[in-house]
Amino acid sequence: SWLIDEAGQRWLDAYGGHAVAATGHCHPKVVAAIRAQAESLLFYSTALPLPIREQLATALIAHSPKPLTKVFFVNSGAEANENALHLARKLTGRQLFVSIEGGWHGRTAATLAVTDGEKYMAGARRAGLPLSKKVPWNDPAALLSAVDEQTAGVILEPVQGLQGARDLPVELLVAARKACDRTGALLIFDEVQCGVGRCGAFTAAESFGVIPDLLTLAKGLASGLPISALLTTDAVSAHIKSGDLGSTFGGGPVPCAAALATLAVLDEQHLIENANSVGEFLRKGALSLGPNKVVAVQGRGLLLGLRLRKSAVAVQTELLHHHIIVGTSTDPQVLRLMPPLSFSQAEAVMLLQALS
Repeated sequence: SWLIDEAGQRWLDAYGGHAVAATGHCHPKVVAAIRAQAESLLFYSTALPLPIREQLATALIAHSPKPLTKVFFVNSGAEANENALHLARKLTGRQLFVSIEGGWHGRTAATLAVTDGEKYMAGARRAGLPLSKKVPWNDPAALLSAVDEQTAGVILEPVQGLQGARDLPVELLVAARKACDRTGALLIFDEVQCGVGRCGAFTAAESFGVIPDLLTLAKGLASGLPISALLTTDAVSAHIKSGDLGSTFGGGPVPCAAALATLAVLDEQHLIENANSVGEFLRKGALSLGPNKVVAVQGRGLLLGLRLRKSAVAVQTELLHHHIIVGTSTDPQVLRLMPPLSFSQAEAVMLLQALS
């Protein structure tokens, strides 16, 4: 969980490179896997099958909830979400989506159309894409009402990252599942930031007890190398033909090796359990600082938002003086924590002491 600058100063990283450093920085098992794969084969496209790609797909399916049994690899969270939106439109023959206020899904044209915020939606308008219906994050009835026979899909983050690790009510996710089942729309969980063990289980879907038709993973999946995955069901994949999806670099051998090693480290070092226990320790410790410091804590596992009495930017700046890196959010009062899943209780104590 530590970074060293050019002067040799150590920095405690409670930001994880934007939730990417799932196993910490330069975990030796991940580094060794990258080195070994690079010496064997740097790259070949999906024009040819690669055993390591198949191994990663098998491992991802084993870690994910049924009925998510098919995997398509791409390179970034936005690209995975773009393909999820593409499949929902293709399979339903519809154009429109429902998304959640405060949601963030990427900077590509289609993902901008479902992201909340005027400057993002303006980009989708310039591209000529229809904007999604945005419903309140805490209103299941509004979501049920918004989804109809013109809706291609519902896309949401179970824990909204940019909004400050705001976890959506379980009732909203249940309503989304019910609405999609009723209308034939597809339910998409964007777990680019909240997945890969960060929020209670390997997928946040499991911790909430609601399973989507399509689920995207990225950020921490390969401990820093670019790879993302779109998981879906047999029912959805049955409609996908050769040529419907494609990616030159998606599922390249070196990122696949890094991702396989990342999954192994998560299992061997019990990092999901650690994320839960240290996350709960941080939650209780932050609240114990009192309402003059921390008003509330939102999020799950090691994706937490501390609602502060003062500006989050001001506190972030103060923590930098203690050589501790944290994040902020679109909510000016919320400080965002997303450290490596290996973040220790001792490191959590250092962070809490600096906050006090």
